[in-house]
Amino acid sequence: MYEYDTVLGRRRQAIRACVLSALEKARAAGKIAFDSLPDFAVERPREEAHGDFAVNIAMLLARPCHLPPRDIARIIAEHIDFSGTPVERMEIAGPGFLNFRMKPDWLPAVMAEIAAEGADFGRSNSGQGRRVQVEFVSANPTGDLHMGNARGAAIGDSLAAILQLAGYCVQREFYINDAGNQIEKFSRTLDALYLQKLGEDVPFPEDGYPGADLPLLIDKLIAEKGDKYQALDVTLRREYLADYALKEKVAAIRDSLLRFGVKYDVWFSERTLHDDGSIRDVLQELDERGWLFERDGAIWLDCERFGEEKPEVVVRANGVPTYFAADIAYHRNKFQRGFATVIDIWGADHHGHVARMKGAMEAIGYSREQLEVILMQFVRLYQNGELVRMSKRTGRFVTLDELVDEVGRDAARFFFVMRGADSLIDFDMDLARSQSADNPVYYVQYAHARICSILRSAAEQGVHPQPGADMSQLNAPAELQLIRRLADYPDEIADAARLREPHRIATYLLDLAGLFHNFYGQCHCIVEQNELMQARLSLVQACAATFKSALNALGVSAPEHM
Repeated sequence: MYEYDTVLGRRRQAIRACVLSALEKARAAGKIAFDSLPDFAVERPREEAHGDFAVNIAMLLARPCHLPPRDIARIIAEHIDFSGTPVERMEIAGPGFLNFRMKPDWLPAVMAEIAAEGADFGRSNSGQGRRVQVEFVSANPTGDLHMGNARGAAIGDSLAAILQLAGYCVQREFYINDAGNQIEKFSRTLDALYLQKLGEDVPFPEDGYPGADLPLLIDKLIAEKGDKYQALDVTLRREYLADYALKEKVAAIRDSLLRFGVKYDVWFSERTLHDDGSIRDVLQELDERGWLFERDGAIWLDCERFGEEKPEVVVRANGVPTYFAADIAYHRNKFQRGFATVIDIWGADHHGHVARMKGAMEAIGYSREQLEVILMQFVRLYQNGELVRMSKRTGRFVTLDELVDEVGRDAARFFFVMRGADSLIDFDMDLARSQSADNPVYYVQYAHARICSILRSAAEQGVHPQPGADMSQLNAPAELQLIRRLADYPDEIADAARLREPHRIATYLLDLAGLFHNFYGQCHCIVEQNELMQARLSLVQACAATFKSALNALGVSAPEHM
């Protein structure tokens, strides 16, 4: 199992060591026989009645040891020794679970560790510095960013931040699709709009890009350049128009994403793969490895060799490489840059591309497991109880900028990461705007604002949290539940990173907010007894740091006033 150097990880390790020692003693005494031990979990039970930690080893050993799980559990209990550990006792429950209860001072000890770690609480070494690249959004620069792009931005940026907290070395990358058929269509659309604006009677391409954004862009170009390109050769004119428009559109995409709180480390141009020979080189490598064959004048990749139903064209009969060829070259480039793992976040409509891309990586000498693809389901937008299909401005789809204008960045980002990427999202704009406990992001942010209010109120009375507070003063159920959930935070971050599931942190924040609101209703922090007041203020201060860290990981602000 995965165990981290965290406040809980160290206690898990102590329990694991006790169980392993007990099993070895039992085997030496002839009470149980096994060749090797299966990996087993040391988990935090959902219900406090089941102890502080639970172990499932007895069920896992039942078949190889030919014994009922409860008999195995009893054998472990007879040989276990907790001397010198934070464990107080162990109980056998249900079919054979081992439930461990820690010594009464374990929660105060956890609080001391949290205080000692300060702003670093939540960080872990689980990633061990492994280099990971996260590529997300990578929208065609031929239009505005839409809801799918927005969800991909929230998931990708949050995942990258969580990976960093978990000790990975992370790079965020945007792949600019500035080559291929879509750019050819883009240039023809721009050319027709340009000439029409200058008074020429030319038809709009049947497959041209619709919407209001490109005519506005052409207006801007004419205001700056006039009819400078009108008399040029059509090929050259289209090249100039496309270059101008691509720079403008990429800049607009960059600005929209920055406004959404997303900043990339690298903007990678597809065109460079054509210009520097990368596509030619990867095709040559595939050919030398025996993966290519020719048929009907085209060059094909033999995808059937890695389990696909049919081969795929990588060079068309006219000699032009396909998008698939460029994508292989691009991913090869990523691994050549030294990333141990590459994570792509794609729309669910790209599911058919996953297996062949993984197979292509295997064909050029990498492990298919090194390429991870997160498939993201679609977003349905609702307002006034009705599905919103059209943008008032573009006449096509609601853009990222329009959504941020309507509900704000915080609500948009939190709503997009509340569910797993594989879940369809119904985005309720009215709920996202509301200031009530029904609005998840408001509920969480209000908890942080309440914390800041408590600390301000204490400071106004000359009271400040002091290091070394006696945390044994905290023994009310609401206090202990809150401490237990705080202690989970580093492991929640580490697990969210390992499983590539940023929604786990949104769920954690909602749990923590609920526990804090309960604590706030039951436990006054400014009290006459100084030791109790200092302990509660220290607890509140730890909550503040945890809320801020987790909200920031999701790209959401932690307001001090609401």
